[in-house]
Amino acid sequence: MPAIFLLTPLLLLLSTANAGQRIDVGKFSQGDVSGWEQESFVGETRYELTELEGNTSLQATSDSSASAYYYRIKIDLTETPILNWSWQKLQTLDPGDEKAKSGDDFVARVYVIKDGGLLFWNTRAINYVWSHQHARDEVWDNPFAGANAKMLAQRDRNDAEQTWYRERRNVVEDFAQLHGKDIDHIDGIAIMTDSDNSGLDAGALYGDIYFTAD
Repeated sequence: MPAIFLLTPLLLLLSTANAGQRIDVGKFSQGDVSGWEQESFVGETRYELTELEGNTSLQATSDSSASAYYYRIKIDLTETPILNWSWQKLQTLDPGDEKAKSGDDFVARVYVIKDGGLLFWNTRAINYVWSHQHARDEVWDNPFAGANAKMLAQRDRNDAEQTWYRERRNVVEDFAQLHGKDIDHIDGIAIMTDSDNSGLDAGALYGDIYFTAD
């Protein structure tokens, strides 16, 4: 689903992260979803806090739906360039050709957005996705947004269900490598579990999301 560019009009500055060693964006383990908003595109993916084995996380459940859960915030990447998060897939989703519009569904994705402002065509995004068709670290253009939205397989079909994985990405380095751009901030972050194009079901858990200096 081309959620990235449908969201861009919403990415006006809501707050600016202060310089520091850690900037918390998703404090799901604390039962805190303040600042997060939902944008529906096809139906509505359910995002709700859930407790499992004594730990709280955000559960996403998609039934042929696509809606993003997003946080509008300006992150100073000169201070905290490292994006950290954890996630797990609850069930396997095979949407078909993920390079085609009909297969642009993922059991879980985390994406960062550099807003182009009034020049919306200058907006750039990176989607870190849990892919079924692509091997880890493969990169391709989003079938809806083209080269402005790069897809990167952070996890693939070989990574187990119902298992937590902790991730770290240097957003500055990724933008330079994937978009050929040197950036000093991003304007928003979003997560999405979607299955509208394939008409299937999908479910995932998301842990805390935060930025660090290293």
